[in-house]
Amino acid sequence: MSAEANKKLIQQIFTDSANRSGMTFIDHLADDAVWVQTGQCSWSRNFTRKDEITNGLLGYLRTLLADRPRTLAFNFIAEGDTVVVEAKGDNVTKSGERYDNEYCMVWRVENGRIKQIKEYCDTALVERVLGPFPKSQMRAAG
Repeated sequence: MSAEANKKLIQQIFTDSANRSGMTFIDHLADDAVWVQTGQCSWSRNFTRKDEITNGLLGYLRTLLADRPRTLAFNFIAEGDTVVVEAKGDNVTKSGERYDNEYCMVWRVENGRIKQIKEYCDTALVERVLGPFPKSQMRAAG
């Protein structure tokens, strides 16, 4: 796929996210994908394989939020198989606390499949609002 086609795919994923849907993401996530959560907190790790990403990382996140996760993108830069996205969350936890992290995400797309997502965000905010990533989920999430 071209850089423009990759950019359009990632833009559609964020359009879905704005509407609290994740179907385009799930449909295009490679079985061997890796989500790299950068930083120095308990959430910082590589989530490998589609199941660990959708059920381990995102599944646990959904248990903490009052609604499906929503992230609003405002800048997309594409070159080759890489799409870089600046975005901001728009979320509330079940306890009523705002979780509006800011993100820079680097997406790698091969043949229409998402192979890697590298997420940069405020990990201190992650830990303060969402708490530590539970040890029980660590086994499920690699």
